[in-house]
Amino acid sequence: MVDRVSWVPEGVNVDVPSSARIYDYLLGGGHNFEADRATAEELIKVLPVRGMARLNRAYLRRAVLELADLGIRQFLDLGSGIPTVGNVHEVAHEVAPDSKVVYVDFEPVAITHAELMLADEPNVTALLADLREPEKVVEQARQHLDFSQPIGLLVVGVLQFIPDSDDPWGVLSRYVESLASGSYLAISHFTADSMPAAMAAGREIFAKTAEPITPRTKAQVADMLAGTEVVEPGIVFTPQWRPESPEDVGDEPSKANLYAAVGRKP
Repeated sequence: MVDRVSWVPEGVNVDVPSSARIYDYLLGGGHNFEADRATAEELIKVLPVRGMARLNRAYLRRAVLELADLGIRQFLDLGSGIPTVGNVHEVAHEVAPDSKVVYVDFEPVAITHAELMLADEPNVTALLADLREPEKVVEQARQHLDFSQPIGLLVVGVLQFIPDSDDPWGVLSRYVESLASGSYLAISHFTADSMPAAMAAGREIFAKTAEPITPRTKAQVADMLAGTEVVEPGIVFTPQWRPESPEDVGDEPSKANLYAAVGRKP
């Protein structure tokens, strides 16, 4: 058992790897533990997960900037994870400092750290909640966001942790129903379409963590955008979504192993 540090809430088992803390480690963060690091190193042996994490984070930044440029001033970030460099509020505030952001995660470490970081950010809130309960999340978020106005709903790099039995398609549709016309849904999702054997090995490793994964096909990801009109360039690998330079895309974008897409609610 590792020693508990001051920022770890009571009841958190740091011996069980967490997807949020694994992601934090892959991005170079410091809010992770031995079990998370060991699992991440296992994943590195079978999948290019460091690159996957970096490219996913870069996509999130481009998507937020794009939505902010389109006039979106409210963001609801589901499965936001542990705050690190380039958080949604930091990116949005580059365009509009008055933008409001609500982070949602069910990882207590993520929310505890977020609350510490956000103490001096009056327009930014972190909620400890399960995104699989849309009505509860929306009810809490309404205290901070105006749902009669467009919202940027961000569900980036998290949907693979929702099994088919929990119906991620239905969960997303209930969120979209709650949004005003002119809102946007930005998603990214693990896939085995490009590296099936490697992703199968990665799936076995994730099965030993608190959140096993379910990689999905491009068609299954497309179904998650129901109720929105997908904007250009459609459903692509993360580095292919509106790159800022050819270097952003690289030579093998399919190795990102995550599809990305943004849809607008009519």
